[in-house]
Amino acid sequence: MNTTMIKKILNLFLKSNCPLCENPSDEYICSSCQRKLEDYRFNNCFRFWQGDLPVFIWGSYDGFLKLALARMKYDNYPQIGEEMGYFLAQSWLAQSFTSKIKNLVVVPIPLHPKKLQSRGFNQAEIIARGFCQLTGYSLELKGLLRVRETSPMFGLSREERSQNVLEAFTIGKSFLKRRPRDPILLIDDIYTTGTTVKEAAKILRFEGIEVLGVGAMATSKK
Repeated sequence: MNTTMIKKILNLFLKSNCPLCENPSDEYICSSCQRKLEDYRFNNCFRFWQGDLPVFIWGSYDGFLKLALARMKYDNYPQIGEEMGYFLAQSWLAQSFTSKIKNLVVVPIPLHPKKLQSRGFNQAEIIARGFCQLTGYSLELKGLLRVRETSPMFGLSREERSQNVLEAFTIGKSFLKRRPRDPILLIDDIYTTGTTVKEAAKILRFEGIEVLGVGAMATSKK
């Protein structure tokens, strides 16, 4: 039994503190904080679902949503990511056209092994797990590998970002053994210029693997 499941069982008997406000709560993220997060959810999460690599984004990378993502990554609260995966899935399933998409393979953007060891978890993987639990889509954790360590994107120009992630990914063992028959949905926590997910999609498509698009929790794009 994994840690997340144990916590959920314990929460049935003991109230835990919400990781965002520290107040006792019957839910992992309390109802008050959930309402605050909803303030940053887009009315149309498919506003960027267009072009060569469509992107489905839950909300605006600002305010309380930005704080929650930082709390997850830097204060070691991975379960926040699982809850966000549920939010992402709820918005995805609420769209009429997604009901026609019966099968997808969800691939989280991988971290470099050094970053993974330092942080202890991959936030994109945690979000993807929550997303798949609700949607029922297949989750593939070894479809992509990050083989080159990259610099933080903050402050880099568009050209520098592209160079930063160039050849950063390669096909993982599972897809080398058997190419997926169903389209891929890439998952990441934050979408900015899209250079990272575009590079990941390029590697998959070069191997003849169909990429439907990208799902992300937040973006700074207007």
